[in-house]
Amino acid sequence: MSVIAELQVAGEDFALGRTLEAVSGVAIELESMVPLGGRPVPFFWVHNSRREEFEANLTEEEAIRDVTRVDELDGKTLYALDWTLEQDELFRGIQEQDAQILGATGTVVDWEFELRFPSHGALSDFQRYCNQEQIGVTVRRIYNPTRPGTGPWFGLTPIQRETLLLAVEKGYYDIPRGCSTIELGDALGISDQAVTERLRRAIVTLVSNTLHEDHTKERQDERSVG
Repeated sequence: MSVIAELQVAGEDFALGRTLEAVSGVAIELESMVPLGGRPVPFFWVHNSRREEFEANLTEEEAIRDVTRVDELDGKTLYALDWTLEQDELFRGIQEQDAQILGATGTVVDWEFELRFPSHGALSDFQRYCNQEQIGVTVRRIYNPTRPGTGPWFGLTPIQRETLLLAVEKGYYDIPRGCSTIELGDALGISDQAVTERLRRAIVTLVSNTLHEDHTKERQDERSVG
């Protein structure tokens, strides 16, 4: 049975994380890893207005050959990386264990990963691999999903749940608003951009696993009656 692990990884311990050290206030959301030309190509969103400076830092990394702007949306830029996977120990370990990246958000200090492993044994092998490669990995939570993509709390991760609950408690969704994302970020020790991204992902997850599921069932019932 597959197992989902929520991990915190030190940004300095892998190539993509190290690129954030030179630019403060940057939050990255990994969108996907697409296999192209025999290697996985990462697509990720960057929340930062100084993208030229950020791109320059990317090209200085030995593992990264090139960076391409793919799209722009709501103040974010979607990038694709042409890189050498063999020089990034973390992603090489993920690939070797056939793990799937369900989500990842990075800051200058650390990254939060949600990974699906094919078994508990694969997760254990990945942890041993990280110890051997001196990759700083902290396991936050491990669980077996009841169905693909869904764990406790309607699929919310503990971090998403904490952020969403705090936003409600502080009145972020009140009219007028009782607090800002900057204030939420100060309380959580993260940037306001990271708060915005956590809330977005939390709401999408909740809708997908609650309202969307009910809507899909209603449509199926309607078709069966018709």
